[in-house]
Amino acid sequence: MSQPTFAALAYTNKKKKTRREKFLEEMAQVVPWAALLKVIEPHYPKAGHGRPPLGLEKMLRIYFMQQWFNLSDPAMEDALYDIESLRRFAGIELGQDEVPDETTILNFRHLLERHELTKRLFVEVRDYLEQRGLLLRTGTIVDATIITAPRSRKNATGQQDPEMSSTRKGTDWFFGMKLHVGTDTGHGLAHKAAVTTAKVHDSHMLPALLHGQEQALYGDTAYVNGGRKRLLEQQGIRWRVHRRARRKAPLNEADREWNRTQSRVRAKVEHIFQVIKHHWGHRKVRYRGLSKNAAHYFGLLALANLYLVRKKLLAPGT
Repeated sequence: MSQPTFAALAYTNKKKKTRREKFLEEMAQVVPWAALLKVIEPHYPKAGHGRPPLGLEKMLRIYFMQQWFNLSDPAMEDALYDIESLRRFAGIELGQDEVPDETTILNFRHLLERHELTKRLFVEVRDYLEQRGLLLRTGTIVDATIITAPRSRKNATGQQDPEMSSTRKGTDWFFGMKLHVGTDTGHGLAHKAAVTTAKVHDSHMLPALLHGQEQALYGDTAYVNGGRKRLLEQQGIRWRVHRRARRKAPLNEADREWNRTQSRVRAKVEHIFQVIKHHWGHRKVRYRGLSKNAAHYFGLLALANLYLVRKKLLAPGT
């Protein structure tokens, strides 16, 4: 074991534990490290000729901190030098251990993107939570959120990202992509997800968000579809999608009460968007192209699932 420095000892003995430290301590305990490392290990570089790779767990911990604190590759490198709590989470002792530079951090992210490993991490976390009885399959809530992209053409190509597009929500127009999710009805944990350009209508992605075992389906009026309703009801799935007013046929009080009743369940889908977009600040795309952004958001969904039930995972006997 490496000898702790005087600065590290002073940090350990300080009187107050910050919110960041408490958060990192919780997440360090709830992340199923062994299972996630097993997914990545076959693709991670092995020691041999040339510069030896840094430890896989260290790099995965750094990648997760990038998502939690919304840091770019250069900002992550700087933060590791600046902030002791981040170094401790990564297992780095300044002056004794090597701090990965921004290129090393970039290369690890590219590795995850190239092999679509964040999707597999998302599935691994989903299965982990299901095994512990925290993710239920009795019902599915579907929804989509817009992730905006820059409209500026002041870049190397002189063009907007061709894989992004415009869509209207109410009277406002947005440019970017959509993150579609299917969550359970217990804690609002995502079990299915898809990323599309923004102009794809929410309802088109419904089949990709169902796992096939649900007994009820919840969604807002964007998912209203008479043919699909009949098909799902024939399969024994209760249709709990909000009712929509038609031209010259406004909703009556019974329909409005129906929508209010379903909203008590449907609202749980907003929890995962709240964590990703507001707690962690990922309201805008970080990269060009759908594939890179899809990798980014599948990783975020996996971490948000763990965050939403962290207290239950930390409870004795879980």
